[in-house]
Parts: sequence; structure tokens; C-alpha cells
Amino acid sequence: MAVTRLLPTSEAGELIDLVRDIADRELLPLAASYEREERFPREVFRTLGKAGILGLPYPEEQGGGGQPYEVWLQVLEEIGARWASVGVGVSVHALTCFPLAGYGTPEQQQRWLPDMLGGELLGAYCLSEPDAGSDPGAMRTRAVADGDGDGYVLDGVKAWVTHGGHADFYTSMVRTSDARSGGISCFLVPADATGLTADKPEDKMGLTGSTTATMRFDGVRVDADRRMGAEGQGLPIALAALDAGRLGIAAVATGLAQAALDQSVAYAKTRHTFGKAIIDHQGLGFLLADMQAAVQTARTTYLDAARRKDLAMPYAKEASIAKLVATDAAMKVTTDAVQVFGGYGYTRDFPVERYMREAKVMQIFEGTNQIQRMVIARHLAKG
Repeated sequence: MAVTRLLPTSEAGELIDLVRDIADRELLPLAASYEREERFPREVFRTLGKAGILGLPYPEEQGGGGQPYEVWLQVLEEIGARWASVGVGVSVHALTCFPLAGYGTPEQQQRWLPDMLGGELLGAYCLSEPDAGSDPGAMRTRAVADGDGDGYVLDGVKAWVTHGGHADFYTSMVRTSDARSGGISCFLVPADATGLTADKPEDKMGLTGSTTATMRFDGVRVDADRRMGAEGQGLPIALAALDAGRLGIAAVATGLAQAALDQSVAYAKTRHTFGKAIIDHQGLGFLLADMQAAVQTARTTYLDAARRKDLAMPYAKEASIAKLVATDAAMKVTTDAVQVFGGYGYTRDFPVERYMREAKVMQIFEGTNQIQRMVIARHLAKG
């Protein structure tokens, strides 16, 4: 069931229609088999890049689509409703482009950004480490200036890297001094750099079409012109990127919840007990009503944060609220979808059991929902 959207322009409406068409043709038919085979859909990202979708939130002068975040997030929701792994991947790829687009020099942007936004180069984001997940200031991966001063040598380990082993570049936050917050810098590390390797992909509960792996940096040398922003500016860059990234995950989670709701409503209209469709039984009808309310609330919270971002207003608190509300909603709605299907919902004959498995991790990555509550509480304490 297509969501009726309130969009700022008629052109935005046409864009959403285009994305729906591409997602229905290129994503939906592949999702179930790729997830079952744990197969990474690299070609899908090239398709989305050629269609201009990957660059939508970036300025036209940089080769992007110049779309406001209010529109971009609704695009992500449409993708997430068809295939959550790809929705997450598109959101992560946009996150990997953020440091270059926002902090890179014109020369750096001209060199790399067109292929990144066009889908020829797929990105991965390296922030978390085995002992530094929710606390990035505790990271140990280090970059040391090499002897001639024209580059850096990176050593360390990065964990939970989406697209790890498949990406063409790794936007990496690493330590360049011992200062806890001001000692981190951002580098654009090419996938073919000597000494950069990926471990065996994680064996995950869900999002099995999205590869997640540990990346190892063993004497990886990068030229100085691959540093994004000033030395020591990496943590502010990472935190700014995460605010936007949390909105991306909120949108994808909302799309996943919408898909579960749509499947549940369709099933409840056709499944009959005691002489009538189960949707006409009050207990089931009320459950579906609560699912609809949760989806609509999730969408409203991420759109509120997106509109603040588009107006250049502070939105970090609202981004955390959106991520918290939308991912909790996705977990509840997908769980309720399994209940609507009864015993069939617990089988792989229907997609709702996959949706439930996929929803769980959305409460964890881009900052766990416990971390989101900490962020919100800190904003409240500041007044």
C-alpha cells in the first residue's frame, strides 16, 4: 500500500514515484532470495547510483540531487520498505560521503565525490572498535605521520563495518594524538591499500544481505591528501555525521515497519475465522490500529528532525528521538506482524519473520537506544 505523503513540491512527489518504481522493479524481486543466500547486492548500488538516488541529499554543485532531508528520508523509507539491507546500505553510504562533502577541499571533492555519489565507488564507515563502540573517544586505531611527512601509516582494528570487504573506500576515524576528543582525524582509505584486510563476515540474525565485517589496518599507508578536514577534527566530523545517519536509520526502520503493517493488513483481510475476516475481529483490528499508530508516529518524528535540519536549526536531540522512536516502533510492529499471521508468521513462507529479525539490529547500531536516551537526557539537562 503506497503511503500518501505530504511533500514540499510536486517535483518531490515525482521523485518519490520514481523511487517507488525503481524499488519495485530492482529491489523487491531480489530481496528474499539474496537475504536467504546471504548474498551482497553490489550491483543494486550501481543501479541506484546511476539513477541519481545515492547523491540526492548532496548539493547539485557537488554532483548531487540537492534534495532537502525531508525528501531524502522519505526516499530512504521507500527503499527500506522493499529491502531493509539496501536501505541501511544507502544510508551508510551517504554517511561515508559526509566528511568529504562537508569538510573536503574542492580538489578532494572533484577527485572522488562524483564517483561516490554516482555509485561507482561504494563506501564503508569505520568508527567503532572492539573496545570502543558507544564511546568513540576510547578508540585505539592510530595514524602516525610517516618519515617524509607526506602521509600517514594506520594500525588498528575497526569493528561492525557495514560493507566491510565489499566497499571501495573506508571513511575511517583514527587517533592522531593522545587527546581524548581532539586527537582523532578522518581519512578516506582506499580498499586496495596494502595492509587493509577484512575478516570473515559476521554471522548475523538479520540483514544477511548486508555484509558486516571487522577491518584490520596493518601498516596501511595513506597520502596526506586523503585526510578529510584538519588533523584532530575527526570526532566532531563523526558526531555530525552520526546525527544525520541516525535519521537515515529512523527512516529505514519506518519503511520496514510500514512493510510489516501492509503485509499484516493484507493477510487479515483474506484470512477468515468464525465466519468473517480476522481484521473484523475487534482484538485483531485494535492490534492493527496500534501498529498503524506506531508507524505514523515514527514517520512524524523523523520528519520533524529532518525539517529542523533543512532549516539549519539544531536537531541532534530530535535525531536521537527519531532513531529511538522509529526503531522501537519497528521492533514492536514487526513482532506484532508475526502475531497477526499466527503460526504462519513463524515460518519463512511469509516475510514477516525476516522483518522481525531485521528490526532488532536497528535498536543497536548508529548508537544503541540506551545511548539515544543518554543523549536526550543530556540535552534536557542543558535546558
